[in-house]
This record gives sequence, structure tokens and C-alpha cells, in this order.
Amino acid sequence: MKLALDPQMFHSTHSVWELPDVVARTGYSHMELSPKADFIPFFGHPRVDDAGVAKLRKRAADAGIGIASVLPVLRWSGPGEDERRAAVRAWKRAIQITVDLGVDVMNSEFNGRPEAAEHAESQFLRSLDELTPVFEREGIKLVLEPHPDDFIEDGHAAVGLVRGLNRDWISFLYCTPHTFHQGNDATGIITAAAEKLTYVHLADTLDHTASNGLRYIVNPPASTARVHQHAEIGRGEVDFDEAFAALASIGFDGVLSSCVFGWEEHATEISIRQREKATALIEKHFGGVAAPH
Repeated sequence: MKLALDPQMFHSTHSVWELPDVVARTGYSHMELSPKADFIPFFGHPRVDDAGVAKLRKRAADAGIGIASVLPVLRWSGPGEDERRAAVRAWKRAIQITVDLGVDVMNSEFNGRPEAAEHAESQFLRSLDELTPVFEREGIKLVLEPHPDDFIEDGHAAVGLVRGLNRDWISFLYCTPHTFHQGNDATGIITAAAEKLTYVHLADTLDHTASNGLRYIVNPPASTARVHQHAEIGRGEVDFDEAFAALASIGFDGVLSSCVFGWEEHATEISIRQREKATALIEKHFGGVAAPH
């Protein structure tokens, strides 16, 4: 099992090449490379050249930090064909960057629009058809997560599609801060995913469905905005004991990645506490046999 940090809270203060040292100082052995303006930005083509990629690989090696995954978020499910084609082009470059970093895992979101789910799924499948030869040629594994406001938000539905894609290199990511958007059924979703679950995001959130949906007040009334947090474990209402018990029951041996966002002024302390809390949960539910490395 790998315990990784998504250093997103350091993105505004550090270049991508400085992140390995940041991750090392917070005590993690691995890092997740999520969207960043000087690397692979949200919904855009990568902003790094081959020399920059080589520099990042060396910085990570010098810091003793493994790169657990590269995470692009691109419009490969549309809504429009121009956006989809641009996303596929960016994906191809992102795959090459991943290979050149010596990494063999990429994780991402389904994207697309929930109000046009059938169209988005068809766009997603078209993109995946175009990218499959590239993934397979380069030996890259792909991990997919349902995200609030994607064409698939429900965890069980996402597991079903991942299985339906029928590729041994495509697996499922369970994201704990999305618990209440994907059905509030950690045990059921994790159990259903079983061997297809290879990656977990760790952060807390409040239950937006509680108190008749009035935990958050969003104007105008009936807004379709999806609201959640990526808070420190213990600051929300996710049942981490339930999630880790379910992970232990399926013999999970993938990546656990801390992904707290929004508290940049306390980024270092929170990252350290997240590592300590995750380690305690692993020891409690897995015992010493699954110590992170």
C-alpha cells in the first residue's frame, strides 16, 4: 500500500519542481500530481516541455519521492466535439509526460454533463476508443472516479461502467470527500468494486443531504450546484472507520492519497496530521501487514 500526498495546497506558492521536497518534508513517500498551472492545468494542454519533465523526475528521485500517479482533468466527455478533440490531444501529451516521468498510473474523472449523461457517455467512449491504443502501447493504467457534476456521480453506477469497459488496465477510485454525492454507501461501493478498486482519495466533508438538504444554503433556490469540501479527516461527517473496514475486507493494496484543499495557510500541519490519521486507520483496520511504503 502506498500513502501519497496531493500537494494541491502548495500549488500557489511552489513550482511543480519544488513539490517533491515539500512532500518529503511532510513525511510522505509518494505524491500525486494533480492539475497545476505550470504542469497539466485544468481543461488545458500541458504546460511543460521535455526538459521540464526530466527536471521533475530528477527532483523527485533526489528527494526520495515516488510519483503515485498523474491526474489530468480534461473535457474528454464533451460537451462539444471541439472540446473533446482538444482533450484527447492533451491526454496524449499527458500520457507521454507520465511515461517520461517513469510513472505507470494515471487517474482522472469522467467529466461531461449530468443533464446530458447519454451524450456525455458516448463522447467519453469515443475518446477512450481513440486513447486505448496509446494507453496499451505505453503500459499505463487508468483509474476513474465519479465526481460531483460529472455525467456519472453515483458510486455504484461508476463501478458498473468501469467493469463494463472490460479492460484489465482500467480500475476504480473511491473518493471519500465525495461520499454523500456518490450514494453514502462506502461499504457497498467498495465491496462492489473489490479488485477493481486501486486508488482512494482521503479527505472529509459535511453531508449536504442532512437536515432536509439545508446543511448548505445555495441561492437561487433549486440551484443544481454541487457543494462539498476536501477537509481534514475529522472535520466532517465521513465515517472513515466504515470506509477503512471495507477496504480491509477486500484486501485493498493500492494508493491512499491525502487530498485536502482550501486551507493553504495550514497546509504543512494538515498534511502531516492527515498522514498520521491515515496511518492510524491503516494500523487499526489492516494491522501491521499493510504498512504504507
